[in-house]
Amino acid sequence: MRVIGVDPGTAITGWGIIEGDGNDLQRVAGGVITTPAGTPLPQRLQTIYRELTAIIEQWQPETAALEELFFSKNAKTALAVGHGRGAAMLALANASLPIAEYKPLEVKQALTGHGGADKRQMQQMVKLLLALDDIPRPDDAADALAVAICHFHSARLRLLEGSMK
Repeated sequence: MRVIGVDPGTAITGWGIIEGDGNDLQRVAGGVITTPAGTPLPQRLQTIYRELTAIIEQWQPETAALEELFFSKNAKTALAVGHGRGAAMLALANASLPIAEYKPLEVKQALTGHGGADKRQMQQMVKLLLALDDIPRPDDAADALAVAICHFHSARLRLLEGSMK
């Protein structure tokens, strides 16, 4: 199964593609989509949509996972992230990919077994689970890979549960 994970944002949107069979996972590709500060919001969203669409076309994932919006105390920041999330979701939906959404807490629990894991613990688990030499950079790319890993394991669990019925 090939999964694309997306860590949405307006300034930086992380993306990561993993592939796996059984417990064997590997990183296929990953990176970030950046939009320059000062660029009007419509053009930023257009960039996110276009670049993510091109990534999907190039790497042909079978399914997608998107991090849910974490509501922060700063409503302006939350709104901006929500805009980026919408552009990413549209790109995934227009590619007819099944989309799963995960809260940050769910991603942390899936990778570390602890919902209070810090960023460094998460990055180390991404490195370990994908057998990488280094932690993926920037952080947004590592976060997107974490979302993809979370979905991979969740989807496998659902398949196993379905075959046991």
